[in-house]
Order: sequence, then structure tokens, then C-alpha cells
Amino acid sequence: MAAPERRDALRVLLRADGLDAVLVTDLVGVRYLSGFTGSNAALVVSAAGPDGDVFCTDGRYTTQAAAEVGDVRTVVARACAAETARAVAPGTVLGFESDDLTVDAHAALVAAAPGRHLRPAPGLVARLRTVKDADEVEAVGAACAVADEALAGLLADGGLAAGRSELEVALDLETRMRRLGAAGPAFDTILAAGAHSAIPHHRPTGTELRRGDLVKLDFGALVRGYHSDMTRTFVLGPPADWQRELYDLVAAAHRAGCDALAPDVETRAVDAASRDVIVEAGFGEQFVHGLGHGVGLQIHEPPWLSARSNETVAAGQVLTVEPGVYLEGRGGVRIEDTLVVGADGARPLTATARELVEL
Repeated sequence: MAAPERRDALRVLLRADGLDAVLVTDLVGVRYLSGFTGSNAALVVSAAGPDGDVFCTDGRYTTQAAAEVGDVRTVVARACAAETARAVAPGTVLGFESDDLTVDAHAALVAAAPGRHLRPAPGLVARLRTVKDADEVEAVGAACAVADEALAGLLADGGLAAGRSELEVALDLETRMRRLGAAGPAFDTILAAGAHSAIPHHRPTGTELRRGDLVKLDFGALVRGYHSDMTRTFVLGPPADWQRELYDLVAAAHRAGCDALAPDVETRAVDAASRDVIVEAGFGEQFVHGLGHGVGLQIHEPPWLSARSNETVAAGQVLTVEPGVYLEGRGGVRIEDTLVVGADGARPLTATARELVEL
């Protein structure tokens, strides 16, 4: 779906919410609706039609905006939110992203656009972004393929081995993703060995990998602005009984979560399908995070798979399923895939084998 079609879809939501227009200031939403990738911009989308749309960026980006944004009326200013608000007629009921603007930015907006009726309108663009179009699914799939290939190369070259540091392996993996065409990692790579693998979001250190360690890699690639997310856990050498049992438990929970991910299923029910496997085994307190999240232009975005979520899964959504069990001081296991929801269930976009691999 092209940017003009996305703006047309947003117009439907504006009319349903009684808004004449909406001011989009979150740069992720601006990119989604216009194609613009610069660092300063705002966009007004009019409920009446494209003639009322207004895009703003500053003088650094005029050439870029002409190439990326197309035929949307463009104004040039540093204070883009205020300038786009001024471009709409007095009396307009103008929604604004209250979840993005600071208090000071809102005050500046009020001062800059008197006579416009400002109304908080959080989450409108996010509601559109939760369901991916074919081009977006293809982009996430491309990011997943880069991550898969980079990991395969790392393993084939013996890059995950005792004696290398967590930092060294993480840098190696990120470099491989760049060489395969990624703009960079999708987020700071998590490389956690031994007892560190029990820390869900451990930052790599100079700690060396050792024989007998569980090694957890949580990483992804950034391709054409879209992210991938995958976690695999390995063992250096033959696994101890407790390591294999822990891995088998998490693998069973992972399968249960993937099997439950389907249209019209409550997100909390997907979380429960996976979490119940771990709870029944007596490790519920060691599964300390939600089951998953949406992935797209952001690495973490709605919808959320958690016990506190009250959303419903829809076809076209791209989400992670990532159960984990973490035994403090000993080690932990997480298995994560990025999946796209289809009419009959979900299929993984990440392809690396999920069985326990001994290195």
C-alpha cells in the first residue's frame, strides 16, 4: 500500500472520530504516511481529502522531501508542528498526537494556531500500522532473512566459540548483517553467556564464552526501515541435564504460543497458551516478561502479547513469540521468532532451526 492510500485509510478514522484533520508529529507515523525519512517533519492529514494535506520539513531536507513525499503540499520551517497547524483553517477540529507532544510543544502549538480546536487523538496512526500490507511483510521478511543468513555464517565460521568475548561475537554478528545489506542492527544485540543468559536484556561485556555455557543471542536486522527480531539459545558442548530440560520446556511453550496465534484470538489468550506450559512446570515466576510484541517500522510496537493486553489478533499483523525462563546465577533460555498472521494461523518469517544446537 502506497503512502496516499494509507492517508486515505486514515481519513476514514478521522471522520469516524469527528475530526476535520490530524496533526502527525511522531516521525515513525510521518514516514508511514508520507515516505519521508528525515529527522524533522510534521504532517497534517485532512478528513476532506488530499487537497487539505500539508507536509512540513526544514531547509536541510527540501531536496529529500521532493523525492520522498511526492505531491503533498509542502511548507518549509524549523517549527514544523506549529507551521502545519497554522496551515489549516481556523475553526478546524484538529486532532494531535498527545502521546507524542510534550507539554511545552503543546503550549507552542496552542499559541501558534489560535482558533483551531485542538483535540487529543493518540494512537490513530498506530491503529493503521498494526496490520501490515504486502510490501511491509516483504520488508520484514527481508530483514529476517538477513538475520538468518548472518547467524548461519557466524556458526559456519566457528564464530560462536569458547574463548571469544560476548562483545566480540555481538560485533561479528552485527558486521555480518551490514555486509548482507542491513542498514544496521534492529536494536542493540543481546549476547549473553553462562549466568548472563539468565538476564533477559543483558548487554554484552568482555566476558569470555566457556565450555558448558548456555549462550543466548537476541538480535535483528534493519532493512528498508523495517525490523526483524529473533532469539536463539545454544550450548557450548554437551548440555547438562538441567539445560536440556529447560530448553525443552521453553521450546514447548514457544510451540504453544505460535500455535495459538491466529485471527480473532485475544492477545492475552495467546500469552496464556504459552505461559501456562511454563507455569505448570513450576517456573512461572521465572518467565518475567510478556510473550511478544508487534514488529515493523519500530522494533517494539502494538499489538502486545501479554497477560495485561486486551487486544485481538488480526490477519496481517506481524508479531514475536518469545517465551523465556531465567534461572538466576545459572542460565536462561529464550526462543523467539517473528511471525506474520494469516487467515488460518501464523507462519514464521525467521527460519533458523529451533532445536537445541550443541557447538
